[in-house]
Parts: sequence; structure tokens; C-alpha cells
Amino acid sequence: MNDHPKPPNDEAATPKISDDMLLIVPVRNLVLFPGTVLPVAINRERSLAAAQEAVRNERKVGFLLQHEPETQNPTPTDLYKIGTVANIVRYVTGQDGTHHLVVQGEQRFRVLDFQDGLPFMLARVEHLPDPSTNPPEVEARALNLKRLSAEAISLLPQAPAELANAIQAVESPSTLADLVASFMDIKAAEKQELLETIDLKERLDRVTELLTKRIEVLRLQRQIEEQTREAIDERHKEALLREQLRQIRKQLGEEEESAEEIQELREAIAKAGMPEEALEQANKELKRMERMQDASAEYSMLRTWIDWMIQLPWSKVDEESIDIEHARKVLDEDHYGLDKIKRRIVEYLAVRKLNPEGRSPILCFVGPPGVGKTSLGQSIARALGIKFARVSLGGVHDEAEIRGHRRTYIGALPGNIIQAIRKAGTRNPVLMLDEIDKLGAGGFHGDPAAAFLEVLDPEQNGTFRDNYLAVPFDLSRMFFIATANVLDSIPGPLRDRMEIIELA
Repeated sequence: MNDHPKPPNDEAATPKISDDMLLIVPVRNLVLFPGTVLPVAINRERSLAAAQEAVRNERKVGFLLQHEPETQNPTPTDLYKIGTVANIVRYVTGQDGTHHLVVQGEQRFRVLDFQDGLPFMLARVEHLPDPSTNPPEVEARALNLKRLSAEAISLLPQAPAELANAIQAVESPSTLADLVASFMDIKAAEKQELLETIDLKERLDRVTELLTKRIEVLRLQRQIEEQTREAIDERHKEALLREQLRQIRKQLGEEEESAEEIQELREAIAKAGMPEEALEQANKELKRMERMQDASAEYSMLRTWIDWMIQLPWSKVDEESIDIEHARKVLDEDHYGLDKIKRRIVEYLAVRKLNPEGRSPILCFVGPPGVGKTSLGQSIARALGIKFARVSLGGVHDEAEIRGHRRTYIGALPGNIIQAIRKAGTRNPVLMLDEIDKLGAGGFHGDPAAAFLEVLDPEQNGTFRDNYLAVPFDLSRMFFIATANVLDSIPGPLRDRMEIIELA
């Protein structure tokens, strides 16, 4: 780049400029304050003419901010009326043809009117000097502003130490307000507002207000940075420790044991006889678990879920042996009397034998305690030669006890239905729903009686979805039997799904 302190003289083209006239350079998004030095890039024809005229005749220039930065050729109405008189310290032309000024602000001015017909903008102006004396309230505000400035600089990560020293060395309150305003990261319109605030006390108050807001932002930014750094350091530390643990386990040969465990789980999943959707989900979660550290909480959660999936009898179905004579004999051995009840049970079994795929109603034994409701269910299981499982529903008031909890909760487990099936070890046990009339009324935990509508509906229970498993499980092969003491507390829709058999 080449310095051009004085461009070529062209006195013939130079108009006569009086002392109350000032060459005007419009600027975008830049506010020059008195007492500050700024570099300014210019490329518009009239701005270049004004700068060259000022350098040629050693005149000062006035910088005015545009209302709209997008305006390419601003007119007087596009400019603010108050700006800063500046001295051009240096004029530099770059090798690429760009023009740069280094200017020092000196004093505020107000435009009175513009002169027309010139190659540059020229205006008659009124200079606005700062007050020569400062009352105590101004001095007090200046001291407070210095304190806030020191705090703001301490919060800036890359602020030079010389900046703090320069601000503390300023004695004039007006210069201090302008210097702090020029360094603040605020919009050009806000800086222009400060430039137009002529009253020094009001200007100091406004700068203090803006700086206080900026300090709050800087404090919050530093707090976020420290929290982020701590979190990153903690994660880095954890990753380092886990890598060290992995290397230690590798030296001890435990890593091979982990790989063997994953392989065993993969083989167990393949042998579990899961339907396609459940198998796909189990393999997906196993791959996730393989990438985890076994010390993490999610690893333990996934391992428990996979164990449940493996241990459920997805495809194991016990063969029913329905022999009417044998069933009648078993019922007579286990219960004395109850001829009408036993006859109805035998009829029920006879229909089931003739049409194994039929959808017979759910039996519900109703009667006072001690008349043999539960033992009748056990006798039916013995007569059919299949497993017997019992779910006690007395006092159950949470839907999750039927449908299970979602895996995201700590200590989550499947519902009582899935737990009973796992305990029975077969997909078609006799499942007794004991005390179904004692179900809780439901509340913000959900209605457990409504959950049983799906469990006992043969049209829906083929795809029963437990919240913990999150995959469908087929309940259609199960032999449901319910017991109750009274019918009044059983909801109507649930009662309609069952055949009531009263025991005296």
C-alpha cells in the first residue's frame, strides 16, 4: 500500500469553503466519537472527493451515520444531523484500489444546512463543545463508570491490559463516556443515540445503563463457558478412565469374557422364538449394548430388558389334554358339592375341545370368601394338564401394574400379566385374575380396569403391548378365569366380557 498524505493539487477545481463549512463523509454502521481513533474504508465517489479535498487543503471532515446502511448514494435526508468532526491522520490507497482513512474524532457538530452543486457533500455546521467544568454529580458518575469499565474488561477474554490502563487514565468525564461508548458492543443506532446526547450527566447515565446490561451478559457468558468447560473436562476424564479400565480388563482377559457374554445373548435371542418385530428390536438393542461400557447405567437397563425378552415364552405352548371324564373326576376330587358349577365348567371344557380355536367367554366365579373360587381355577389347570398362574388384583390402582412401566424409569418392570407368564413358563397357562372387583378406581395413575378391557378382549389381546417390552405379546392362547366377591364394583364393559358363575 502507498501513503498519500496529499493527493495531487487541483486548485482550479477547488471551491471556496468558509470556516463554518465542513466536508461531509457518510458512513454505514460506524459511529465516530470525539477522542477516539478509527480506521474507515471509503469507496463511494463523493466520499472519496471529500476525503481528497480535506487532505489536499488540510481541512477537517465530518462523519455522519446513514439511517439505512443499504443506501448507496445517500442524500442529506438519509443522514443523521449530529456527527463528529475528525482530523485525517492518514490516507492510504491499497494495491487493489481501495481507499482507507485513519481518523481521530475531535468534537460533535450539528448540520444546519447542506450546500448543493458540488462533487462532494458540504454542509454549514454548528460545533457542540463539551462543558469546561464538571459538577460533583458528574464526577461521581464518571468514577462509577470507570469501575464498571474495569469489571467489563476483566470479563472480556482477549481484552488488552493497555485498554484498562487507558480508561483509568482518562480525566475528562466527557472523553470517558465517549471512549467507553466507542468500545461497547452495541448497535450503531444506540451509539448514535449516545453521540446525540449532549447533556453530559444524561450521557453518563445512559452509557452506565448500557454497560451494566453488557456486564450481565458477559457474566452469564463466562458462567456458561465455565460450566461447559467443566462438563467437557468431566466427560474427558470419564472417557480417559473408561479407556484405562478397558485396557486393564484387556490385560486381565475380561474383555474376551464380555465378548463371549454378548455372543451368548445373541444366541439366546435367536433361540427364544420371538416374532419378527420383537426379534428385530432385541437385536437392535443388543448392538447398542455392545457399544456401551458395562459400568454405565444404560447398559444395566438394557441388559435387564434383554433378559426379560429372552426368558419370556414367546413360542412355548403346552399341549392341552381335554378329557371330559378326567376333568369331571378332578373336579369331584377337589370339591365336594357345587354340582351346578362343576357341570357348567365341564360344558365349557367340552365346547373348548370341540372348537379349540373358538373364542369362548372368560369365566368369572362370584361368591363370598372361602367358597372355593381360586381352587376351582387350580382344578381346571390340573384337568387340562397345563400350568396355573395367579395375579392378585386387590388394591391395584395403577395402570402400570397391568401394562408395565416404561424403560426410562429407574426400577421399571413389566406388568403383572407379563410377570405371571414368565413365571408360568408357557404362553397358554390358566391365569386367574383374583379379586377383580377390588381394582382401584383409577386417578392420575390411569384406570387399571380399562387396561383389562384389552387383556380380556379376544379381538385385541393377540397384540397386547406391555409398556416395558414395547413390542406386542400374544395373549390369545391364555385361559383367563376371574374371581370376585361382588359384581357391583366391576365396570359394565369389563363385566360384559365375562360369563358370570355365582357360587353360593
